[in-house]
Amino acid sequence: QPRLGELTASHVTPDSVQLEWSVPEGTFDSFTVQYKDAQGQPQALPVDAGSRTVTVPGLSPSRRYKFNLYGLWGRKRLGPVSTDAVTGESCCLHYPSAVEPEEEPPTQPRLGELTASHVSPESVQLEWSVPEGTFDSFTVQYKDAQGQPQALPVDAGSRTVTVPGLSPSRRYKFNLYGLWGRKRLGPVSTDAVTGESCCLHYPSAVEPEEEPPTQPRLGELTASHVTPDSVQLEWSVPEGTFDSFTVQYKDAQGQPQALPVDAGSRTVTVP
Repeated sequence: QPRLGELTASHVTPDSVQLEWSVPEGTFDSFTVQYKDAQGQPQALPVDAGSRTVTVPGLSPSRRYKFNLYGLWGRKRLGPVSTDAVTGESCCLHYPSAVEPEEEPPTQPRLGELTASHVSPESVQLEWSVPEGTFDSFTVQYKDAQGQPQALPVDAGSRTVTVPGLSPSRRYKFNLYGLWGRKRLGPVSTDAVTGESCCLHYPSAVEPEEEPPTQPRLGELTASHVTPDSVQLEWSVPEGTFDSFTVQYKDAQGQPQALPVDAGSRTVTVP
């Protein structure tokens, strides 16, 4: 049976916390970070088996959060190991020295233009550039169909991200921020309209003649490795090739949720 090591918090900003942990013994199938947001609603963040760090985005400044890390092993959920962190000017409880001013890079990076492409009725792919310098990470912020603010974390090396779970025929405004030390630079912004009209910037991306000649087909969807708070789904693609997949379901509060899956995957864990 695998064992979780200590959970620590570092690189804390007013709206995010990076968590780190170890696995002294054995191997887990995946991990889940659980916490409550500023409104007291429980949140869960899935993490793959090979990771030992994750950034929790969309937090509120100057607020104490408790984070619980669980390891998923077969049908068992082991743990939790826990840690507290305070967002905002006080930075973090564990590593205040990690954000000393002298550790900031000397040259401030700069965000380039943000554009939207590959728009479907329920997703938008965003692309951007970094003409100068290097960011520690990025955050995409937007409001969902209910007007609730959402935040999508993106790692430092990426220049593109797909925003899932959108509503058809709706205009969205996306703001991209670059995180650099303790500073949040930006935003750069773009608008996009989901649905048949595709997107504001690249309407030609969905012209009929650009569709692949052979329409792919989905095989059977099955559920396995079920725990009290997660389900692993598996499926096949008997014919053709898809660009990506989306799993949709309703949570315990009846709210619709969407989980994006890349084109090469045939399995995903819903946490």
